[in-house]
Amino acid sequence: MPPQINIYEAKTAFSKLINRAIAGEEIIIARAGKPVAKLVAFQAPELDRTPGSAKGKITISGDFDAPLPEDILEAFSK
Repeated sequence: MPPQINIYEAKTAFSKLINRAIAGEEIIIARAGKPVAKLVAFQAPELDRTPGSAKGKITISGDFDAPLPEDILEAFSK
């Protein structure tokens, strides 16, 4: 189980705890002995986006900017 540190201790040793998290350690922050948070190193999500990958998959109707029908306009104008 990861080490558990009370909030007061965590506040006084925050920089050291951050360094431990960067090194790969998980640290549990507790209040009155009960776990409330977990400190771990941030890892940016890997994005495998390719510009233009949706080309030809999305179509926009020719009347997409046409006014809404009267009954719908009335329903939302109340």
